[in-house]
Amino acid sequence: MDKVFIYWDNSNIFISARDVAVEREGNSARHRVRVHFRNLLELARADREIEHAIAVGSVPPELRHVWNRLENEGVTVQLLERGAIDRREHGVDQTLQTPMLRDTVDYNGDPGIAVLLTGDGSGFVDGVGFHADLERMHQRGWRIEVLSWRHSCNRRMREWALENGKFVALDDFYESVTFLERSMPGDPIAQPREIVPLNLWERQ
Repeated sequence: MDKVFIYWDNSNIFISARDVAVEREGNSARHRVRVHFRNLLELARADREIEHAIAVGSVPPELRHVWNRLENEGVTVQLLERGAIDRREHGVDQTLQTPMLRDTVDYNGDPGIAVLLTGDGSGFVDGVGFHADLERMHQRGWRIEVLSWRHSCNRRMREWALENGKFVALDDFYESVTFLERSMPGDPIAQPREIVPLNLWERQ
């Protein structure tokens, strides 16, 4: 059975989820939507054996217990501090691309399935970025799957994945891979939304 290698850019997935939440559940959902890590991991795994998985995200510390759950599932977690000035993470791409390329070399004679969770396809023209590395892996016999939100996935990368592998739109699993927290004190009252069970049959 082919082994799965998961590369997860959580910030890209989470930020884009906010836009989908607003579209589906109204403006108040933007700051209440959260990614359900366990279900998203199960969607990426799809009942297959995980050989290697890495997720990159950011602190805040109050989410540390959530990241711990991923680590308990065998996922390597890399947390990056946000910049003091722009409040953005720096080095996410490189933090994920390095293990992608290492796995490509280390499993040169036994390629697996690369599952990338991001919509970031920038840098392709210059031969850098996630899309360029996916093509490198594909040329060496890897099967490719991209999981991303439709609206935020780089069009070139999405079309390439559809032609050469698989593109899984997270929109189709929105209610299973996200949930809404209760509104904060002082905000308009809004009830939480729990997740619905994940149906992997819809992934095929």
